[in-house]
Amino acid sequence: MKLFVTGGGGFLGSAIVRQLRTHGHEVVTFSRGNYPELDLIGVTHFQGNLSEYTVLKAAMTGCEAVFHVAAKTGIWGKYEDFYRANVTGTENVLQACRELGIRNLVFTSSPSVVYRGKDSEGHNESLPYPSKYSAYYPKTKASAEKLVMAANDTFLKTVSLRPHLIWGPGDYHFIPRLFKKARAGKLRIPGTSLNRVDCIYIDNAAKAHLQAFAQLLVNPATVEGKTYFISQGAPIPIAELINQLLASGGLPPVAKTLPPAIARFAGLLLETIYQICGFSGEPAITLFLAQQLSTAHWYDISAARRDFGYGAEVSLEEGMERLRAWLLRHSASVDNPE
Repeated sequence: MKLFVTGGGGFLGSAIVRQLRTHGHEVVTFSRGNYPELDLIGVTHFQGNLSEYTVLKAAMTGCEAVFHVAAKTGIWGKYEDFYRANVTGTENVLQACRELGIRNLVFTSSPSVVYRGKDSEGHNESLPYPSKYSAYYPKTKASAEKLVMAANDTFLKTVSLRPHLIWGPGDYHFIPRLFKKARAGKLRIPGTSLNRVDCIYIDNAAKAHLQAFAQLLVNPATVEGKTYFISQGAPIPIAELINQLLASGGLPPVAKTLPPAIARFAGLLLETIYQICGFSGEPAITLFLAQQLSTAHWYDISAARRDFGYGAEVSLEEGMERLRAWLLRHSASVDNPE
């Protein structure tokens, strides 16, 4: 099939693209940047913004299905920027699907769309959206997910996946920032560090998208109009996860902790200062980040197992070994990301 992937040059998007090419699909990608590495695997790439409808529609022309992966992520920034990328961009993708006769769409969402800033352990997809969000990213992603779910009908079939804390080789954003803070001695774990979280290795996240898409084609009634949590299915203490990631880069574990109340107060204070003073850059901590680090958050993935056969084929241990090997080969680019 000829398939369209938004954000195909990004961390998750590129992993999905590689797996689609391995399965013999023709792939067209759409991203803000230019990615020569996509040319090497036979991908047709268009450069542009999701808010540019005419450019987006032209790129989607002739495609048979869409993986909408692109999004503006992060814990800080202007609401207008998040809204334009995550909500307006999704509206444009859905409109183009209908105008071009594209009948299947897989959307990448996030568990943060139902995160309330408190412990959330083992909940399934019946968990409702909160009335208030601590950051613009989950707020706009929730709006986008609602649009995708509401768009499902007899013509356009949609499914939404919520991968939790994606990590692995090819990450030039989260891993470099984590390592940089560790080397500067700025890492602290709010709370006892025993609060459990789940995560997902990059190849597992990508494969889940392909599995959901295959089910959308052969048995749409099973998955259409639904959203699914996907993860390793094995929650561990957050300090253990962070320290394993640090160890993969040859860095010592985080030993310092911080009371959750102080972390949240510091996040709120820094947010206020940055907003009032108009500082550029990003606060060292925000309320949303403090909440994420100091609470347990892992979710029931049995629906994904049942409906499209998802399972974490790459274990946490094997994934860490793969990450360690990749970091040894790419240490220069990880330590000095563009």
